[in-house]
Amino acid sequence: MLPRNPWKRAVRALSVLLLAAAATLAPTTTASAQTETATAGRGWNDFSCKPSTAHPRPVVLVHGTFGNSVDNWLVLAPYLVNRGYCVFSLDYGQLPNVPFFHGLGPIAASAGQLDSYVDRVLAATGAPEVDLVGHSQGGMMPRWYLKFLGGAEKVNALVGIAPDNHGTTLLGLTRLLPHFPGAEDLISATTPGLADQIAGSPFLTKLNEGGDTVPGVRYHVIATRYDEVVTPYRSQYLSGPNVTNVLIQDKCALDLSEHVAIGTVDRVTFHEVANALDPAHATPTTCLSVIG
Repeated sequence: MLPRNPWKRAVRALSVLLLAAAATLAPTTTASAQTETATAGRGWNDFSCKPSTAHPRPVVLVHGTFGNSVDNWLVLAPYLVNRGYCVFSLDYGQLPNVPFFHGLGPIAASAGQLDSYVDRVLAATGAPEVDLVGHSQGGMMPRWYLKFLGGAEKVNALVGIAPDNHGTTLLGLTRLLPHFPGAEDLISATTPGLADQIAGSPFLTKLNEGGDTVPGVRYHVIATRYDEVVTPYRSQYLSGPNVTNVLIQDKCALDLSEHVAIGTVDRVTFHEVANALDPAHATPTTCLSVIG
């Protein structure tokens, strides 16, 4: 039986996707060299940066679906740079002739791009490990890198902001796909990165077989109860050793951030990210963290 009011749910979910896309539609360049030059001028993607004793690991930011290496991080990257971190961000999952909106290619291939980028950051900085901070798909995709591409030897911590670790039903929209013959095949063929994120996909089944985590890496998940893209929001949580799952409303009940805001502008979340990167000097994350 179809869910009640399926088209209302479909339109609502589609509007969320459009909002996510619009949030990334700021002027930017598609050439990686030009992008790095521009962001280095803003304080990140500076490959001459050398990590300090206080913050010995560079931070690699991993954007979400429909995002890119600049627009997803216009607030968080400077936030971390101002706290003394060497900060880098990459583009991944590009499709031919699709500018600006990345994270749409096969996620296993995107993890290979992350692998190469981390090696480049380590070579430039001389650091033995990095910390990864990812939003949405960017908080989940690195787990493939950690589990299957040897990333655990190069990564100290993975901080996921609204990550779709166990996939999403997208407000139930994905349950409608079997009722539309060919819809799933079309999504897989044109935007495999989206198909990989559907709860129960072959990609996610393989990713989560044998446990959510790998030894030697700390995991920190930050979720919002108002997430309308990764649903249900508890599917974001991980199980296993060295895992911390945080609902941001448990830190600040007044925080109304949804899926896009929690990863792009929410300073309460950013304070929690800073705590996750440097737990030895963590301070309480509260509603007052916005002025910290």
